[in-house]
Amino acid sequence: MKLDFQTDDGIGTRANLGVIVLETDETLEHEFARLLNHAGVALYHSRIPMVPDIRPDTLARMERDLPASAKLLPPALSFNVIGFGCTSASTVIGSDNVAKAIQTVCPTAKITDPLAALIAAGRSLGARKLGFVTPYIASVSAGMRGRLEEAGFEITGFGSFEEGNDRVVARITEASILQAIENVAAQAPCDAVVVSCTNLRCLDVIAKAEARIGVPVLSSNQALAWHMLRLAGIEETSDAFGALLRVDPSV
Repeated sequence: MKLDFQTDDGIGTRANLGVIVLETDETLEHEFARLLNHAGVALYHSRIPMVPDIRPDTLARMERDLPASAKLLPPALSFNVIGFGCTSASTVIGSDNVAKAIQTVCPTAKITDPLAALIAAGRSLGARKLGFVTPYIASVSAGMRGRLEEAGFEITGFGSFEEGNDRVVARITEASILQAIENVAAQAPCDAVVVSCTNLRCLDVIAKAEARIGVPVLSSNQALAWHMLRLAGIEETSDAFGALLRVDPSV
């Protein structure tokens, strides 16, 4: 017996969002499932090859793989926004080049990445002076610091775990991240603290840290999710994940 059926508009009735996740990342998908849990918003993942060693040369290699990774997102969908889930690679490759690579496959989608999102988030909050926390080796941290300064921010405090293995980064404890934020914020007055890296488990630390240091905390995953939602025209706010997501864009 052939069964009758009906069709509808699918899951993403308000927005279809895609994110390209590093092969080595163990954190982004878990945090994005919470950050983007809104009715009518569909989230789809693809992966991109990456070795565990985080260095400028290994990060740069991903530029050539971005089109192939984007092509693995569901081809029947028209994506509103696609995010590239790597802060350090976006720093090395450049946000404009990330967008160009992905748009060779998805030309109508808006493109963002954690670096672009953190810059947009800082500007949205009116922050000028930033504390800056990274897990990276010195050369990677210096590159991202330079990008933030080029965007008009002043780095008033800085600290890094100086860990080059992405598998280890995913296992840095939330208590260590919270302490790092407090230590960096205490170095000098700042308007916000940026915690870079999509593989750091920041989401449950943000509100605690903000309560202790008295300024917003911006993480790579939080800022990327926020930027993707706003680029897609989704304006929901949340009290759960820090000051950035409490801001109503319509006000």
